[in-house]
Amino acid sequence: MSQGSRDRVRAWITGESLDDFALFEDIVGDIGSVADGALLFFQGRVRGTNRGRAVSRLSYEAYGEMAERELSAICHEALEKFAVGSVAAAHRVGELTLGEVSVAIAVTSEHRDDGYRASRWIIETIKVRLPIWKHEHYDDGESHWVGAPMQGAEARPGGSRLE
Repeated sequence: MSQGSRDRVRAWITGESLDDFALFEDIVGDIGSVADGALLFFQGRVRGTNRGRAVSRLSYEAYGEMAERELSAICHEALEKFAVGSVAAAHRVGELTLGEVSVAIAVTSEHRDDGYRASRWIIETIKVRLPIWKHEHYDDGESHWVGAPMQGAEARPGGSRLE
């Protein structure tokens, strides 16, 4: 089955749960190929601590259309950089509780090594380029925008907004 790169990518920003693997299995079934012997899933979940602080919940905000375009661009770049057959990626926005999936990535490839490398590159690139901001809420009642842009000389060019 011959497919253009446009047909081999699904990328979206959503307020809906990403916890269900079946959603990604269906998508990969639509955009994958029988030539792909490996299917790799990655889920980033809300964890209970960050940098030694107890986290109670997270909220994500995004510049919706721009974020979706950028996520799609990242996935298409992965097709060009790595020997992968298809990529599906989604990022949550809104309020998330502990254990919920905030980001999910599925990659198909002929061999597993290519899938692992592509998935790692995708998540690291998302952390730097995607216009989504994470607001951590702590058990002690405080909150903090993680990776919020710093002012003045302290700003790190190309630095990550998400951790």
